[in-house]
Amino acid sequence: MRRAENHPSRRAFLGTAVLAGLAAGCEPGTGQPDSRDVPPVPPTGPHQAGITTPGEAQRNLLVVVADVEEGVAVGPLLAELGEVVRALTAGTDVRLLGSSPGDLTVTIGLGPRLVRVAGASLPGTADLPQFSREQVDPRARGGDLMVQVCAGDPVVLSIAAAALLDQAGDRVRERWRQSGHRGSTVPVNEGLAAPRNVFGFVDGIVGPHTASQQRRDLWLAGPAPVAGGTIAVLRRMELDLPKFAALSVADQEAVFGRGRDTGAPLSGGHIATDPDLGAKTPDGRYLIPVGSHVRRAHSAAVGVGLMLRRSYSIADPSPGLLFISFQNDLRTFTNTLTRMDTDDALLPFTTTTATATFLVLPGFDQQRPLGSTLFR
Repeated sequence: MRRAENHPSRRAFLGTAVLAGLAAGCEPGTGQPDSRDVPPVPPTGPHQAGITTPGEAQRNLLVVVADVEEGVAVGPLLAELGEVVRALTAGTDVRLLGSSPGDLTVTIGLGPRLVRVAGASLPGTADLPQFSREQVDPRARGGDLMVQVCAGDPVVLSIAAAALLDQAGDRVRERWRQSGHRGSTVPVNEGLAAPRNVFGFVDGIVGPHTASQQRRDLWLAGPAPVAGGTIAVLRRMELDLPKFAALSVADQEAVFGRGRDTGAPLSGGHIATDPDLGAKTPDGRYLIPVGSHVRRAHSAAVGVGLMLRRSYSIADPSPGLLFISFQNDLRTFTNTLTRMDTDDALLPFTTTTATATFLVLPGFDQQRPLGSTLFR
């Protein structure tokens, strides 16, 4: 696999990740379970793993965004990657080097350029537009291939990614990669928990969590080549922690429109209560401020469906968030961010440094290779 200039070698990256994982494992009282004791997550089925399965996202993530070289047969490449995913999650790939995969999941998506090769009218052919508050290097905008690797064991991430990139070889060229971690989670309702971000607020409370919501807003229903897939949006954002920390707690809560400790909307109720955008104080002020993130990004106010957010906090290259959303219509994201761009109190604390969108391929199995519905 060819790499961008000034990017660490695969061996150097693997060594760094292993050292970091060993250091994390030496902390007293972390309670990190042995990955051999963690139930595996099936990689095959109608949808790829790593979106709604497992139900609570794993603690650790590594995303690699790459380009596919001109002239490469995309169908065979995807089929090979799917076979590697099956071997890695089964623990039979020798490139695991004896490590147990545990709850490893791998999610693979195609960028707009390759989707257009498969069919100009297919979902996923549109590139993300540029928005305000972006400082994105050209190498960190767009891309042909997304490989999202998640696991409870941080060491497994780089091992699995190295195996997948080794399989791809010189057919792909890496653009950028990002690791992330999820902090403590807060129960939202039965079977659903959401993590706190580096601002201290609960992230990803609202989304298509029921089966009916997922059929409506998450999974692509057609045309047949993409049925069972979804559209992913990746946005790496630096967050201005000192500027946000200088605010009072009340002002921080006004930025989000939720209580920092409880996650409940400022209109009242508990964390799972739908925000009441019309609720006012006796003197006529909105309980959820006009410029708050909850109000500006609310799906009903935007007029779009729900997006499933599976974001991760990041520490490198600077503190921030790797925003990841899944939706069956890219306009769910673009219309939301367009509305946020005009008057969202959260945006002044963010700077986007990488951005891309991908068609997450439908699920696969031994009889139906990964990507075979688009590239036969």
